[in-house]
Amino acid sequence: MAYNCLKADIIAAYSKVNKPQIKNFTNWKIFNTSSYLAETHGGRYLNNYANATAAPVYGKFEDVTKMPAGSVLVKDGIAVNQSGQTGISPLFVMEKMKSGFNKATGDWRYTMIMPNGAVVGTTKGKGSKSVQFCADCHEAGADNDYLLFLPDEYRIGG
Repeated sequence: MAYNCLKADIIAAYSKVNKPQIKNFTNWKIFNTSSYLAETHGGRYLNNYANATAAPVYGKFEDVTKMPAGSVLVKDGIAVNQSGQTGISPLFVMEKMKSGFNKATGDWRYTMIMPNGAVVGTTKGKGSKSVQFCADCHEAGADNDYLLFLPDEYRIGG
């Protein structure tokens, strides 16, 4: 699989990012059996990771009603262009903040980070408008604390 060929590059790229909340995310619990095509994330092949705070709840999938503050979910992966060339996907990060952080996002902070370490945007931070599409899309999951889940056939339970 192409992801496995690029995994060392993915780890190297994102280990340079100065965001302690995602440090060593590839060692967190993973919730998919293999990378899956995520059209909502630009047609990239992604993996879903959850930190120790999030993992026991996130694995309930559609039965989730509220994630605890401190939960961090990360999606890494690869992009494949029309000629079959692969590259590292941006890193998509969701952090459940304390109540009152941002009612419009269900208190989630969204961040998108490029493989070179550049932060595209962070909710209520620099480049916030650049990640507003994350919050807009996740509104569809309001009944599950603004979470949207990977396809059933790729799921590993909690």
